[in-house]
Amino acid sequence: MSVRLMVLPGEDPANSRLLRIPEDMREQEAYRHVTGVIAAVQERNANCGWDEVMDALEEHGFEEEAFVLGPTLVCGH
Repeated sequence: MSVRLMVLPGEDPANSRLLRIPEDMREQEAYRHVTGVIAAVQERNANCGWDEVMDALEEHGFEEEAFVLGPTLVCGH
């Protein structure tokens, strides 16, 4: 089975994150799940940081992946 990844885009591209989706989770389910986890963390602490969010996501089987931010695309519709 191939690795499935999800990009969490940051307002600043340098703050974007890349997650590995758990093997037993479909893409649409993963999207909804991540949205819910992030909302729950932010509800508990409006000033939360990435570490708090990632800790909660890891509890649900997501893993952060390292990546290199490439140049901005100006074409490719």
